[in-house]
Amino acid sequence: MPGFEVIDEKEKKAISRIFDEGKVFFAHGFDKKRKHYHVREFEQKLKTVFSPQVADTLCVSSGTAAIKVALKALGIGRGDQVITQSFNFIATVEAIVDTGATVIFTDVDDTLNMNPKNLESLITKKTKAIIPVHMLGVPSDMITINRIGKRNKIPVIEDACEAIGAKVQGKYVGGLSEFGVFSFDFGKMITTGEGGALFSKRKSDGKNARMYHDHGHKNIPNLPRGLDRAGSIGFNYRMTEISGAFGKVQLEKFPRILRESQRRYITLEKYIKNKQIKFRHVNSGNEPNYDTFVVSIEDKKLRNKVIGLLNKAGFGTKNLPDAFNWHCAYFWEHVDKKIRNKEVTNCYNRLLKCIAIPILVSRPIIDYKNIASNINECS
Repeated sequence: MPGFEVIDEKEKKAISRIFDEGKVFFAHGFDKKRKHYHVREFEQKLKTVFSPQVADTLCVSSGTAAIKVALKALGIGRGDQVITQSFNFIATVEAIVDTGATVIFTDVDDTLNMNPKNLESLITKKTKAIIPVHMLGVPSDMITINRIGKRNKIPVIEDACEAIGAKVQGKYVGGLSEFGVFSFDFGKMITTGEGGALFSKRKSDGKNARMYHDHGHKNIPNLPRGLDRAGSIGFNYRMTEISGAFGKVQLEKFPRILRESQRRYITLEKYIKNKQIKFRHVNSGNEPNYDTFVVSIEDKKLRNKVIGLLNKAGFGTKNLPDAFNWHCAYFWEHVDKKIRNKEVTNCYNRLLKCIAIPILVSRPIIDYKNIASNINECS
């Protein structure tokens, strides 16, 4: 989560330049007053870096908005079912519920992401989308999940909000399915304060998404915006020019963010030697974004000691167990009173054993070596 850690004068200057270039904060219009379309430029840069193979990249107001825009672009609504996983952030579920569709939860596998075997057993004639989530930086089994989606003619929306920079078989997450979603909130690898992006593999899906996020505007070429036509019912999920300008600077810093995160992650991987501690599984050929280091400890007493060490050293625990209730469906009875089914309960019991160590580039590598040494001394 180091995007906010590397904010400096470059982001400040990027925002200040907007004032010097015409003070236009919309991503559209006011052509004669401006020198840049920062959001459109950010979209193109994101596409070039992460998903050159997709048809369209759209910046929106948040990762949550990006998920909802994808669902609406697919025409999903009341009476439909959308499958996602039990270890998740509430935002994915909120977006599904807001369309009127019903959420179906899978269990998780050793990656702590969607269990493909369980996924296949939950598909019905009402299933209209599948949303795997790359939780805390580790990719889901996208090869199998995409294969299941294709075989059943169900589109896959890849929620990569927490995994910017992770890879599946050498390709960045976000551009592997019909849709891919990024988040740029203040805790993500790249931040714009709030914000998100949506990658669309099909041109028609991208067109539908663009219309929906902008009040249904078709944006017909050479036609003034006030005379433009509506192609659909829409909403306002647009990104501002401030966020676009900010994001371009953050994207330039991303290679260093990823490199420094990897160094700290590998330090924990190398120096934690306690045999009672198991590392989170990463599928062969996949690569995390090194945002968070997750371990599993069966012994409750030892687990509590490790949590205490992390808190005392100022690391804390990222979502597991800190903010656990916002990241596991077991706690979301406000979504469904009967939510604690077999899949959700199995996931909850697995996550109870986990601890998530945040990777912070502002902390020197020696801190990670020292905390590993302290963890090894726990018994």
